[in-house]
Amino acid sequence: MAHKVDTLDNGLKVVAKNMEHMESVSIGIWIRAGGRYENKHNSGISHLLEHLLFKGTDKRDMKMIKQEIEGRGGSFNGFTAEEFTCYLVKLLAKDAELGVDILSDMVLNAKMEEGEIAKEKSVIIEEINMYKDVPAQHVHEILAELMWPAQPLGLPLAGTVESVKAITRKDLLAYREAFYTPKNMLMIGAGKTDESALSALSRKYLSVHAQKELPKFEKAKIKQSKPALNLTFKETEQTHVALGFHAMDRFNPDRHALSLLNTILGANMSSRLFHIVRDELALCYEVSSGVRKYEDCGAFTVAAGVDNKKLVKALAVILEVLSSTRKEPVPEDELKRAKEYYKGQLLFALEDTMSHMLWLGEKIIAGEKDFSIKKLLERIEAVEPEDLMRVANNMFKDDAMNLAIIGPIKEDKTLKEVMHF
Repeated sequence: MAHKVDTLDNGLKVVAKNMEHMESVSIGIWIRAGGRYENKHNSGISHLLEHLLFKGTDKRDMKMIKQEIEGRGGSFNGFTAEEFTCYLVKLLAKDAELGVDILSDMVLNAKMEEGEIAKEKSVIIEEINMYKDVPAQHVHEILAELMWPAQPLGLPLAGTVESVKAITRKDLLAYREAFYTPKNMLMIGAGKTDESALSALSRKYLSVHAQKELPKFEKAKIKQSKPALNLTFKETEQTHVALGFHAMDRFNPDRHALSLLNTILGANMSSRLFHIVRDELALCYEVSSGVRKYEDCGAFTVAAGVDNKKLVKALAVILEVLSSTRKEPVPEDELKRAKEYYKGQLLFALEDTMSHMLWLGEKIIAGEKDFSIKKLLERIEAVEPEDLMRVANNMFKDDAMNLAIIGPIKEDKTLKEVMHF
């Protein structure tokens, strides 16, 4: 069904997905604020602000916030992404007003005391250091910097130690004032709720007026002309690999073909990469692919943890598996399995109120207009083998290849020799 977006007088968008048979409701406040709106000097400010909103308001201290939600059997959280930030809560439907009240209070009235800012900056710096000690995660940050050098998309979401230390309370207040305005927000509920009830609660708790010009992020610049390699030496038991290619944005008509190509290549245990690289050749324990879609660009990535001595062989096989989709049409039965997997995973997720809220909320805050599940499934079903080949040929090119590696590897000559299709 189509989802109506109710826009209040102050610009706040409100959406409700009624799932009458459920006992719970999942509520989210989404804000168009994230890593893409930052620069190298304030990198990590969106993430730091998100953490601080849980530290208390003028009306509730951080202990009271937790107790009020969890004392009703609920749960709450928040996360920061490149193009948005989300604060969310899941409660029984009878407690929906409490959820809206607390989320709105956090978003509008977080105190952000100097002492809490200092403590949270220390926590985040430890988080940054932890990521650097986990090669399987850190390698993706290195890959992002390779793909979008000297751009916000290439910066780590948590920021750097230096940038986080430099952020002041004045910076945080100015950032909140610029971004946390109703016109830049979405209130969404999924579960036992309806549009009129959620709109009424939104008017009650988010009635502030702040009609400002909405902030914009820097558009991605892609000027790659040859393969890019970053080799980080580290004494590890495994070599960690992240391979990335520039892909289409979230509005591109070929995005559905890209999603199915990802399923075929590395999204599950029956995928080509998992079957060939892991099961048949035993070159790694774990290998998978993924897709990231932004407003104006995207990425297709492959991640693997391989035996230190098998790195070159594993990389050569991975590239050959990717290349196979450029040369030969995907067999009809394999494409059918991929479609059924994609549709099944989506429909399973949409049975849960929180998953449904997150799926729909991301689409709306990102500016998508079509939220019909029926139409989405039809577009997935309409993808043909030649669509997959077209996407693969447009994406898998030597001059679009980016490779980040962490492991006990010093010589990169042989690696560069295999970095081609």
